[in-house]
Amino acid sequence: MLTSHEIDLIRTASHGDAFAVLGPHLQPGGRVAIRAFLPTALAVEVLHPTSAQLLGNLSRVHADGVFDGDCTLSAPYHYLLRITWQGGSVTTEEDPFRFGLVLSATDLWLLGEGTHLRPYEVLGAHPTTIDGVVGTCFAVWAPNASRASVVGDFNFWDGRRHPMRKRAERGIWELFLPGVTAGARYKFELRAADGHALPPRADPYARQAELRPATASVVAAMPAMVPAKAERQAANALGAPISIYEVHLGSWRRKVEDGNRWLDWDELAETLIPYAAGMGFTHLELLPISEHPFDGSWGYQPVGLYAPTARFGTPEGFQRFVAACHAKGLGLILDWVPAHFPTDAHGLGQFDGTALYEHADPREGFHNDWNTLIYNLGRTEVSNFLLGNALYWLERFGVDGLRVDAVASMLYRDYSRPEGGWIPNVHGGRENLESIAFLKRMNEVLGKERPEAMTLAEESTAFPGVSRPTYAGGLGFHYKWNMGWMHDTLSFMARDPLYRRYHQNEMSFGLVYAFDENFVLPISHDEVVHGKGSLLGKMPGDRWQKFANLRSYLGFMFAHPGKKLLFMGCEFGQDSEWNHDQSLPWHLLTDPQHAGVQSLVRDLNHLYRSTPALHELDGRPEGFEWIEHKDAENSVLSFVRRGNTPGSHILVVCNFTPEVRHHYRLGVPAAGEYRERLNTDSHFYGGSNVGTPMGVARTEPVAWHGRPQSLLLTLPPLATVVFEWTDLPA
Repeated sequence: MLTSHEIDLIRTASHGDAFAVLGPHLQPGGRVAIRAFLPTALAVEVLHPTSAQLLGNLSRVHADGVFDGDCTLSAPYHYLLRITWQGGSVTTEEDPFRFGLVLSATDLWLLGEGTHLRPYEVLGAHPTTIDGVVGTCFAVWAPNASRASVVGDFNFWDGRRHPMRKRAERGIWELFLPGVTAGARYKFELRAADGHALPPRADPYARQAELRPATASVVAAMPAMVPAKAERQAANALGAPISIYEVHLGSWRRKVEDGNRWLDWDELAETLIPYAAGMGFTHLELLPISEHPFDGSWGYQPVGLYAPTARFGTPEGFQRFVAACHAKGLGLILDWVPAHFPTDAHGLGQFDGTALYEHADPREGFHNDWNTLIYNLGRTEVSNFLLGNALYWLERFGVDGLRVDAVASMLYRDYSRPEGGWIPNVHGGRENLESIAFLKRMNEVLGKERPEAMTLAEESTAFPGVSRPTYAGGLGFHYKWNMGWMHDTLSFMARDPLYRRYHQNEMSFGLVYAFDENFVLPISHDEVVHGKGSLLGKMPGDRWQKFANLRSYLGFMFAHPGKKLLFMGCEFGQDSEWNHDQSLPWHLLTDPQHAGVQSLVRDLNHLYRSTPALHELDGRPEGFEWIEHKDAENSVLSFVRRGNTPGSHILVVCNFTPEVRHHYRLGVPAAGEYRERLNTDSHFYGGSNVGTPMGVARTEPVAWHGRPQSLLLTLPPLATVVFEWTDLPA
């Protein structure tokens, strides 16, 4: 019989090894003792699983619902419990404590040493069938917990009912719950090492979650593996045209007539995808879609890294969305946040009563800027948690890539910390060696397992080799956001054209380092929030000049070496700062100036994609040549772009003043005809329609800019003009 001490531990949810007490236990003489804890039960019978023959009765040994009794059973002890409850209802149920080990010894070993590339296949909640019984396997890593239970709507959120088995060798708790299927809500209820109860935790590996403000995890089926596709590898290659439309799903468009609600995944597939594809973008990039409790974080403080946020529907809906992107030829990039996580009580902070996922010392484990916690990437289980998550999105949903947020904060131990407020590495330096090792390993693993995918780093420092292979000493990213180019060029464009002559280097300096990395030119959400105003609002001058400046800047950006990224709303010149709580101001498109900017971006995308010279050699110096970058007096820049085809090239000329420049002579690389492909001052875009007569200029054998051939051009005001060279017949 159970001792009074054991009974007290069970009924107070304090037993650290419930399987040692509950379920079937062979007794001397061959009898089997069966023990159960069933609060509010009045009587319990043991039945044969197929014939329903009565095998024995259990005695209630404590009024709280502890039952104990013997019966005759043969291993592996398959039986059912027929339970009479208070109120008279009777149910027949499987006993979860009769089932054996859930996780294999191999899985435990790989998880412990951090080489299980897909820990999400083992940990978390997995609907499955064991011994012909349908249910869900639960597993959670909580090595310092004294007790762990599964709680949910299937057990009245009572942590006493379903305590888990601890696999002590790896600190993992497991339990198979019969009858629990997809859609069930659950959490893990843990007790710290000293026995005190912790706030119920959402599952770190949950594949689905409740809609905020609710915080429970939801049992969900594992998404099927998405095969790698050769066409996606080609679309994501370094020499491919990549023009990214960055989107915050909650504010791209809303159903104002339906309570200002968000669109769901299927509605987004029907509206956002055709729009982005029709605009000529090659990729969508979504601000973080992992589950997050606070709308105002825009997803950058995620709690459920493996769960697509419930704001837009189910994981199945997200699967359909990704497939719809690819059907339209659009790639999909997810913003991904391995740099930090929030302190919400149901999240990862002090998960098992100790600093499990985060560093214990706040000098390493707390972000002062964001009031968030920092992952302890020196711990194999933590780095594997994140690595597995990266693979999860690529393999199980088929997304094209991950834009890794806040890489700079990961690389340096003194990032945004005062003197004395950080801990040096083992060599006494400021580099975060553990984070660097993690990023390298992540990029190596993703490159091997999903070679068609890409990774992009938001990295704002001069850390060397961010987008260089790890075998060459780099971090292994495919691309790096060019934050320096963005800051310099926006600073220039914000200046009155009268004073731009003194700051020409802000537009040209980016070419000094343009080929040190594989760059993306990012006009992102960060540039249109927190009092920075809209992209249009940064431009000086009257209304016409603001739009002309914006058009000229967009033309310069699309002609400049580097892949492109534009935040939603910038493509039509949104005039207000971005507000995440409301839809973009689509009504502005009734204004010809805003519609003109939209038409320009559409044409820039199509020009960029259809012109190899504008993308094939983006990251190589042989793809670029200055014609003249020192004409600061006129605020004119001119350069050439080249692709892989020998001789062919594109000529780009930018006039950043509101003056028309007639008879502007420009040296060019080759004799022939230069035909206007795009002029941001065109009346189609809301411009003044100034340009070289007939849009064609023929070279003259007049030496200029150190070249034997030159052109005479008419440069429109505040405009970028793109010409394509054609050789003349002999």
